[in-house]
Amino acid sequence: MKEKATSFDIAHLAGVSQSTVSRALSNSPLVNKETRERVQRIAKELNYKVDKNASNLRKQKSNTIALLLFEDPTSDDSMINPFFLNMLGSITRASSAAGYDLLVSFQNLDDDWHAEFEDSKKADGIILLGYGDYTAWRDKLAQLENQGTHFVRWGAKDADHPGISIGCDNFQGGYDLTTHLVKNGHRRFAFIGDAGGHAPEFLARYQGYTQALKDAGIDAGDFIRIDANSTEEAGAQAIRKILHSEQKPEAVVCASDLIATGVLQALKETPYRVPQDIAVTGYDNISISAFTTPALTTVQQDTRLAGELLVTSLLKAINKQIVSDFLMSAELIIRESCGGKKY
Repeated sequence: MKEKATSFDIAHLAGVSQSTVSRALSNSPLVNKETRERVQRIAKELNYKVDKNASNLRKQKSNTIALLLFEDPTSDDSMINPFFLNMLGSITRASSAAGYDLLVSFQNLDDDWHAEFEDSKKADGIILLGYGDYTAWRDKLAQLENQGTHFVRWGAKDADHPGISIGCDNFQGGYDLTTHLVKNGHRRFAFIGDAGGHAPEFLARYQGYTQALKDAGIDAGDFIRIDANSTEEAGAQAIRKILHSEQKPEAVVCASDLIATGVLQALKETPYRVPQDIAVTGYDNISISAFTTPALTTVQQDTRLAGELLVTSLLKAINKQIVSDFLMSAELIIRESCGGKKY
């Protein structure tokens, strides 16, 4: 007797994954038309019938949340920004308190990951960390939304972004930090960090910085700005470039603590002292910022609250409750690297 065809047989013949077969047979818009038609044709040729009992079983909740991390360049092998490591602990605790398991995975958005988790019932919903450049992933996030996948994203709030975002007021953080430097008498500045459209959180910090200078009667256009990703090496390279230019700043405002850490390390190789000759500030208040030499003035994003909000917002969405974007406040953390008085 001929064995009954399975979805794995179809996947093999069609040259796609088994999950793609499942989506194609249910006419999911996440599968392009050509692939969908090819899978359906092969299924018909094999006289394949969908197992409705198995299908119904897959529709049950898994009581699992998927946490998808985007790989970042790091100085170690973790490929995880230390800021998100802090948040990971909070998300884990909040998930456990709600009776949910947490499935953690790296995803670079270069395949059909966006359909894998909820479609296959590996997870009831998705938390996205490190996808700050949502302009690059907008189409896939929109597909998640269109298919009814429950997801929330840590990142900048934007009127036309897909899905729900939990983020921090980066503009206010950049503004408060720069205002503190101005009040302490600094008048010549440099900014290090990617302030382009593909780094909305860094851009907001830069916009807060420029607004604070404008409000103080200082023209930000007179000062150097260097695009840099969030690594120590990028910070070190940027400050070396600045010191070789004709513009010698009194204060260097960095878009992240990792950048600022690289700046501090590179300045140790020069005659410039921190904060006596150059003040340095960071952003994020990651653990190392309190232990640099000198300790780093920075901006705190409450990772405990962020993790709790990401989980509770996702669970509300899963349970079909009303949920909306949330913007957390930022807190200035003043330490030795900028000198002067505390205001």
